[in-house]
Amino acid sequence: MIKLYQNYIIRSYFKIFLFIFFLFFSLTIILNIFEEVSFFKDTDASPFLPFILTLLNSPSIVYETFPFIFFISTQFFFIRLLDREELDIFKKISLSNYKLISILSLFSLLLSIVIVIIFYNLSSNFKFMYLEFKNKYSKDNKYLAIVTENGLWIKDEIDGNINIINAAKMENETLKDVTINQFSKDYKNEKNIVAYEIDVTNKDWIIKSGNLSEDNSRLKDIENMVFKTNFNANQINNLFSDLSSLNFFELNELKNDYKKLGYSITNINIHFQKLISYPFYLTIMTVFSAIVMLNVKRNKSKIFHIIMGTLFSVFIYYINYFSGLLGQNERLPEALSIWLPLLVISLFCSIGLVNINEK
Repeated sequence: MIKLYQNYIIRSYFKIFLFIFFLFFSLTIILNIFEEVSFFKDTDASPFLPFILTLLNSPSIVYETFPFIFFISTQFFFIRLLDREELDIFKKISLSNYKLISILSLFSLLLSIVIVIIFYNLSSNFKFMYLEFKNKYSKDNKYLAIVTENGLWIKDEIDGNINIINAAKMENETLKDVTINQFSKDYKNEKNIVAYEIDVTNKDWIIKSGNLSEDNSRLKDIENMVFKTNFNANQINNLFSDLSSLNFFELNELKNDYKKLGYSITNINIHFQKLISYPFYLTIMTVFSAIVMLNVKRNKSKIFHIIMGTLFSVFIYYINYFSGLLGQNERLPEALSIWLPLLVISLFCSIGLVNINEK
């Protein structure tokens, strides 16, 4: 059974957490709505669409700000305790600072796991809907799947052959200006196709019109030729989606598709590592914030606490961000790029906890 004081601490912290969460959510909506209105100002879209898209996109943005939410929530929680002199009361009932932080960190860990399992999956689904809606009104293909400046590239192995496919662009379920070079397993060129349009609704592509050369023979015209592949339009569209728009199952499917295409799965692996480490990251932010608050002199103003805490949280956030970039650039191993900053911060927290009960 949860003891009375534990219940009080958890309820008090959670109320503050919800307040900070809705504050961040409201600010995200306010800031994002201007961007969406600006995007649709020259279109004939419904005036309500920017508001709908803002609501769809905001959860994924808020998800990225949870480290700040946890840090600031812990700050306000301790400010509340200091204002009411409840820390002194806790000490009189033999509740040490270490025990207090243990309660907060355990609750933060459980709350973080719920956020990753439930909130992330909901926000990723909303993000996918957001990209789908916005893609329909994008004039520069900003939200379409593009690999390089030379268009979409696909490596597909099927029926003992290797197909290297390049398309200038994709419109709806049709690839435009496509070149297909088919090789045997030992990379002997067997077939070359130049197509103007290919219907990729199904995995059996329909080459509407183009030219075919087999075994270095002369080109011949082709129409409505069936070309078997491992991919359809839906899979191609998802191959290069914003990873934050994919839930756990879709990320795993995307990883398998990348392997089939022969593309690097580094970014996906790093994204998985971020999701796995996120509960620990948020818990560490709670612990670090508590240590900061317990080590600051009580005669300092609340503004000082908030500003210093914000600077600390921003600093930690960018350490994690740049470490992740090093992992994406393969300068650091994937797992190490995500977990190393957390281990370093944990070390500092451990040092801070050594004498925390003396405060």
